[in-house]
Amino acid sequence: MNVPGSELCHKFKRLRLFEPSVGVLGFVLVAFCVVCGFFYLDYGRGYGKFSGRSERFVWLQVHGDNDDRGVKKFDFLERNGDGGCDLFEGDWVWDDSYPLYESRDCRFLDQGFRCSENGRPDSFYTKWRWQPRKCNLPRFDAKLMLEKLRNKRLVFVGDSIGRNQWESLMCMLSSAVSDQDSIYEVNGSPITKHKGYLVYKFKEFNCTLEYYRAPFLVLQTRPPPGSPDRIKTTLKLDQMDWTCSKWRDADVLVFNTGHWWNFEKTIRGGCYFQEGSEVKLEMAIEDAHKRAIETALQWIRNEVNTNKTQVVFRTFAPVHFRGGDWRNGGSCHLETLPELGPSSATPETWSQFKVVSDVLSAHSSAPMATDFDVLNITHMTSRRKDGHASLYYLGSDIGPAPVHRQDCSHWCLPGIPDSWNVLLYTLFLKHEANKDRLSMK
Repeated sequence: MNVPGSELCHKFKRLRLFEPSVGVLGFVLVAFCVVCGFFYLDYGRGYGKFSGRSERFVWLQVHGDNDDRGVKKFDFLERNGDGGCDLFEGDWVWDDSYPLYESRDCRFLDQGFRCSENGRPDSFYTKWRWQPRKCNLPRFDAKLMLEKLRNKRLVFVGDSIGRNQWESLMCMLSSAVSDQDSIYEVNGSPITKHKGYLVYKFKEFNCTLEYYRAPFLVLQTRPPPGSPDRIKTTLKLDQMDWTCSKWRDADVLVFNTGHWWNFEKTIRGGCYFQEGSEVKLEMAIEDAHKRAIETALQWIRNEVNTNKTQVVFRTFAPVHFRGGDWRNGGSCHLETLPELGPSSATPETWSQFKVVSDVLSAHSSAPMATDFDVLNITHMTSRRKDGHASLYYLGSDIGPAPVHRQDCSHWCLPGIPDSWNVLLYTLFLKHEANKDRLSMK
């Protein structure tokens, strides 16, 4: 059968037009398979048992600016003062020797922080160590810290993120004690979430590690008689929490606050702000927060002997909800690596950080300023979107939480709070060394 030339040409053109579409489709299909293969390998390596160093993560060991690469880092504790090193400016680097303990070996953890036991399949988040850009931190030595704490009290005061950090340090220190039964809660209280406080004694060293729940630092109480019905409770911004008399004589006193200073935890629940006998119905939450920090500083100045007590303010720990918050489907369960680009921490993180840093900065530059240290973990932690409990906080017998009810505020243990405690350990050793130096003069 003869086909006219014009028709043959027409069919040929149609075929040529179709060929690029097939090519594009083929390219997309191949690219999709390659990407899927990469993530499959990543999943297989990361979600299985991890052993040995992964060369694929060498590029994540950022060493800061190019100008810093040739600079020999000094050991922070070997120099008087800070030696020009900001402990909180640096990078997260891979360390095969991490974590410092395993959750299954520590009986001092809430079930909600035991992510690996609760079904979290990856463990990369436990392998990162904080490295300051210009100096080296001391390797954490639990035995040395316990010796330095002999006959002393180390107290954490704050919200549940403070408890997160306290439990981290309980595990870090208890790892050096052979007789675990010699560590006990002095009132026989179980280590489950509850209001109040817990005091754990390390009998061999006659020291205590204590946690006091005071999420606002100031006193939350009933409203004055005759208050409007919408006022259920008030925060007395000029009075410290009722447990403050128990902290006063601590040897190390670590404060944190911030996660309850929001609309949900205050005004929406009928909690308003009070100074003296007056309830400030129009007072902004940020202003109330500042006033509470000022009250804490005033209390330290009047009630705490800072020649004996090392006071530490730990800054706000970021949250990393994506696509919402804890009430409406915010998530973080797909995060398995630290942030390499701009921080994904929520705007609340930076507003909370600014409130505390503004008050502390103004106070530290004032005449007759109270002596305290700042554990500035906000910026370093803002890059650790991978470390939250996410779906894995309900317990191994229950399994992962629903995807729309994630915890992107609290942290898995072992995990990021361990690095906060390595920094706390460094500040503590520096403080002890300075005290010894002064006593020899």
